[in-house]
Amino acid sequence: MSLVDYMTIQEAADAWEITPRRVQTLCSSGRIAGAEKFGRQWAIPATCEKPADARIHTGQYIKAANDSTESLVVNLDEQIHSKMVGRNAPKHALTPEGMLEVIDYKSIEGNIPDQTYDFVDLFCGAGGMSYGFHKLGALTGRYRWAGAVDIDKHSIATYKHNYGCSPINLDLGDASIEDVRSALNLNPEHKLILIGCAPCQGFSSHRKKDHRGVDSRNTLVGRFAEIAAALKPSIIIMENVPDLLAKKHWHHYLAFKTVVEDAGYNIAVDILNMADYGVPQSRFRTVLIASRDFIPTLPERTFEPENYRTVRDAIGDLPPLSSGGRDPHDPMHITSRHRKETIEILRSVPKDGGNRPHGVGPKCLDKVEGFYDVYGRLAWDKTSVTITARCRTPSCGRFTHPEQDRGLSVREAALLQGFPKDFFFEGPFDDKYKQIGNAVSPIFSTRLAGHILTLLAGQNHASEANAIDSPTFGSYSGMIAHARNKSVKKEKGYDAGE
Repeated sequence: MSLVDYMTIQEAADAWEITPRRVQTLCSSGRIAGAEKFGRQWAIPATCEKPADARIHTGQYIKAANDSTESLVVNLDEQIHSKMVGRNAPKHALTPEGMLEVIDYKSIEGNIPDQTYDFVDLFCGAGGMSYGFHKLGALTGRYRWAGAVDIDKHSIATYKHNYGCSPINLDLGDASIEDVRSALNLNPEHKLILIGCAPCQGFSSHRKKDHRGVDSRNTLVGRFAEIAAALKPSIIIMENVPDLLAKKHWHHYLAFKTVVEDAGYNIAVDILNMADYGVPQSRFRTVLIASRDFIPTLPERTFEPENYRTVRDAIGDLPPLSSGGRDPHDPMHITSRHRKETIEILRSVPKDGGNRPHGVGPKCLDKVEGFYDVYGRLAWDKTSVTITARCRTPSCGRFTHPEQDRGLSVREAALLQGFPKDFFFEGPFDDKYKQIGNAVSPIFSTRLAGHILTLLAGQNHASEANAIDSPTFGSYSGMIAHARNKSVKKEKGYDAGE
């Protein structure tokens, strides 16, 4: 066979109307007969036909016949469907705004009961969970903002700045049910959707060295359940860290579950990776949907790992900054000013996903297992690590820019969390990062709000509730960290403490 009888990766992608990355994956997995690798390049027989898509077997997503774009369609029925972003959708569309564009809400609008659903956001923070409901409310008229509550004044200011409506500053741990009810603008003619993300810091396994006893924030999960039972919403939505379902904190989830089920709700709950929904970040979260009117489901994943949105997709077009720098055109693209010693450490870390070299930086880091991410760089073509409230600081994790010798700017952290490019954060410098790290990704909330529309339209209901009845692990985040550390040790060729 001569050279003209072969195709390149790009030529095969054009011919099969899929992404070059997908062709690369098919070659590497041996799914393209006759494909040969020469150096770093693949040669594909020109007569080779496109392999069948083996990634989708069951569930709500089916392969559309003869669909040249390989988009995925939610399997509702022929008349009622919600077209979601496909695994080969253009990366620039994977933003909160882009997610709105690819949710075909008009196709199901006529099947949603002819009424408006009030939504209330408890523990609203900067408004990440509210984002999708605000936007789809404006587009469909089916969601109406009826109030939000938070204890942090800076988060409230951020929420008001971006949405034009002001949450109530209220401590839900101390407030009575009547205090909460009076703070909201509920319409008795509307059904209610109650969303909430009770503070999750107390559940995190990263607090295992804190021996101060019971964290009072943990009880707010139960408080959320009590408020929900009193307000009697049609739908309850809760997001939290995976360790809410861990053995150590199981009693808090069980208390929530008991109150909600006793009030007549059916529950769907699971641990989801936000990267599966277009967020450029590996971020595992407990997501719960409860309803009294039907048995709910959780939204199906819309992306496979080979098509995850990456760090480059999110922040690759931002102008470069030095330590302590700021973009004159974007007040949120501003970074911490690092000490000279910190910058010297960062300069020694290999670009594009590199780890801190053994023996560089504080000696204690080489003696204790579990610090492989400290001072590490993000990789351009991978998802980000989980963005936390301390993501501005390279010494707190893999929060160093892929190429530049500095930590993440406010804007970079926000984009990696899935906020729009024009989202503005109020408050002191550190508080901006706190708001971002504690937020629900607006990309996911948009996907979630679209999924709720399909539930209201009478679609995607389950035949039985998916309530978890017992803890299945000791520490979820600890389990993930152990796996990551093991992988890094193998890659670096040494054990911690050597």
